[in-house]
Amino acid sequence: MTDPRDRLIVALDLGDPREAEALVERIGDGATFYKIGYRLAYAGGLALVPKLAARGLKVFLDLKLHDIGNTVEEGVRALTDLGATFLTVHAYPQTMRAAVRGRGAAGPKILAVTVLTSYDAADAREAGYALPVPDLVAQRARQAMEAGIDGIVCSAIEAGSVRSVIGPERLIVTPGIRPAGAETGDQKRVMTPGQARAAGIDHVVVGRPITGAADPRAVAQRIVAEMA
Repeated sequence: MTDPRDRLIVALDLGDPREAEALVERIGDGATFYKIGYRLAYAGGLALVPKLAARGLKVFLDLKLHDIGNTVEEGVRALTDLGATFLTVHAYPQTMRAAVRGRGAAGPKILAVTVLTSYDAADAREAGYALPVPDLVAQRARQAMEAGIDGIVCSAIEAGSVRSVIGPERLIVTPGIRPAGAETGDQKRVMTPGQARAAGIDHVVVGRPITGAADPRAVAQRIVAEMA
């Protein structure tokens, strides 16, 4: 990776594509990589993917696909021409294998979401998972490797154990990143950008601390500098 800005993925968690485009303009050269998730995608934001890609920007399409295998495979195949760099699926073995088939040779890198960073141990128990969160993350990371997934989405807290499972070649992307002093919001397993980089994370996802700032470009630049 030659551009340190590529390590920061700005989450465009907004409800209007025009508002998202305006935010990208405000951030300008402060960022090169943007995440489009449910809220923006369902509001017409999928059309932003080729627009941003045409400008040389990278897009993380965070749709967390999970369904029967054929549906996931065809869904991924339908998204391959948009120009996204990353696409997420939930880390269930059948889902991951189907996503890899649907991506083919020219599609986006497929990232598997292990355990949401808004989950703690109590949330995992309530959802019916018998394993502790770190063990569940490690198990899903192993299954992702077997399925041929390109990278893992996990908490930065689990990054070290995930790296030991997936090796140096596959990617680790972490949401739940908060600059020092920022509100944690609904995230429960968080780190600062500097801590995440020291833990060997490839890309960090930051939303509200940037998108809600009076000067989002300056905040993005500070995060990139902290990771450097």
